[in-house]
Amino acid sequence: MCLAIPARVVEVLAEDQGVVDLGGIRKQISLELIDGAAVGDYVIVHVGYALSRLDPAEAERTLALFAAAEAAMNEDAADAAGGTAA
Repeated sequence: MCLAIPARVVEVLAEDQGVVDLGGIRKQISLELIDGAAVGDYVIVHVGYALSRLDPAEAERTLALFAAAEAAMNEDAADAAGGTAA
């Protein structure tokens, strides 16, 4: 199974490289497959490569779904441990 995730470009570097923000984590990736990637663009990232641009509204919806899924998993884990989620 493969997972590609949306990330926002925060820096464009030389030689088709860039830095993206993945929920507060910054990672250097290749922008080689994207023509004209710019700071502020949302891209789909898979194994260190930006595969395509993503509409900002769609990126925000996807990231919100990821956050909701993570919150639900944390709540389930807290319930299983006999505690409550904070």
